[in-house]
Amino acid sequence: MKLAELGFDDWFEAHAAERLHAGQTMARVTAVDRGAYMIRGKEGQCSAELVGRLRFAIDSTADLPCVGDWVCVQYHNSGENAVICDVLPRRTFLRRKQAGSSIDFQMIAANVDTPFIVQSCHYDFNLRRLDRYLVMARDGKTTPIIILSKIDLVTPEERAVLIERIRQSGVTAELLPLSSATGEGVDTFQELLVPGRTYCLLGSSGVGKTTLINHIMGHDTFETKPVSVTGEGTHATTRRQLIALDQGALLVDTPGMRELGILGAGNGIEASFSDIHDLSEQCRFADCTHTSEPGCAVLMSAEAGDLSEARFKSYHKLKRESEFNEMSYVDRRKKDKAFGKFIKTFKKNTKE
Repeated sequence: MKLAELGFDDWFEAHAAERLHAGQTMARVTAVDRGAYMIRGKEGQCSAELVGRLRFAIDSTADLPCVGDWVCVQYHNSGENAVICDVLPRRTFLRRKQAGSSIDFQMIAANVDTPFIVQSCHYDFNLRRLDRYLVMARDGKTTPIIILSKIDLVTPEERAVLIERIRQSGVTAELLPLSSATGEGVDTFQELLVPGRTYCLLGSSGVGKTTLINHIMGHDTFETKPVSVTGEGTHATTRRQLIALDQGALLVDTPGMRELGILGAGNGIEASFSDIHDLSEQCRFADCTHTSEPGCAVLMSAEAGDLSEARFKSYHKLKRESEFNEMSYVDRRKKDKAFGKFIKTFKKNTKE
């Protein structure tokens, strides 16, 4: 398979020229499972492991290779396995705060051209969760498209109401209603997939991501689980993986995310809430927090009913969460560096 068919273009080639050494070639990470890597390049697909230097030189687990990354590799055993020697810079990324109490980034995928945010129009529909996915996508320098799945489970009138709710909430992203059961919208979805480009399906468990992949591939390549009696899907995908579709596009399937914490996503929040950002430029104070300041254009718009209360609250909630987690993250990194410096000094003094 040619590297261009895996998404390798001039941007990555320029960065590869700075990183590749003799005996190395480029490959793309197609799956990560508990520290084990699958890669694909001109020589085909094989397992790979990190070179020790790379494993111990990273500052954060987010710096480790993830699905979609381009890596410099050295093959062994006639191409049956390889060693990952370096990781190219990421043009785009999708990341979230790690689930649970840990304050760190968790990479979802890298070098994605377009993420599809899948929400079921039945039990999964949640505007505030949609806000979170949009923030994550735009923080990673991507332009998302919303897929409203399982439209066969509601009437056309109910579907129209859901779409209107999305638009009235201020969301302007492209939106595609779709049903894998009836096929409605699937052809339109496939027309959006360009050969050599990388796409990602994001959404909660059971919204129909894997079923959609099986539909466009024409066969049940990936396992799905039975739909419940309520029409609600169940979790099927267990790991992130990059799939090469027959028509030439590349698609990342991801497990459903129960938590979608926001960390250091200020740019994504401003881009997702561009209406509030535009209003803020009319505020009296440049550092307006839009909470109680006089002359706040955002507050005035909310009070006048031009800006919905739910959207305004969502903006503040995500902004506070992102800033709090970022402060905790920076503080932890400082402590980790201080501890690392202490250990180095201790070892040096012990040797002396």
